[in-house]
Amino acid sequence: MSLDVSPTLLAAAENGQVREEDFVDTVRTSLPYAYTLIADLVGELRAGDAEFADNQTPPPSERERGQLLRALASDAIRSSLERHFGVTLAFMNCHRVAVFRPEDQGGATHTRFTSLRSQILNQSPEFRDC
Repeated sequence: MSLDVSPTLLAAAENGQVREEDFVDTVRTSLPYAYTLIADLVGELRAGDAEFADNQTPPPSERERGQLLRALASDAIRSSLERHFGVTLAFMNCHRVAVFRPEDQGGATHTRFTSLRSQILNQSPEFRDC
């Protein structure tokens, strides 16, 4: 299981009343590496003038890589993090996550980052089994 769901949150979900802030808190505590990485990138983006901030450092272990993959592969987790932080996420390879301002989604830099060409150019043999 990728998230450590509290009995309270589970009961809320069973009753149809899930507050997004409770869900995001569960993501924060269940996937701390992924949450912190994204939070740090958001801080970097907001502190500067760059069009995006991205991570190019591999996670310290497969455990952390798994957290990042689970967070970004889940539509619910990914979209909740985007709303929580007010950003658009982009993901490439096993660990290269980027944050963009929402208004830059679909712009030239975002389109280039998420393009087929960029995906191909960012491949290497060590990414094949990550």
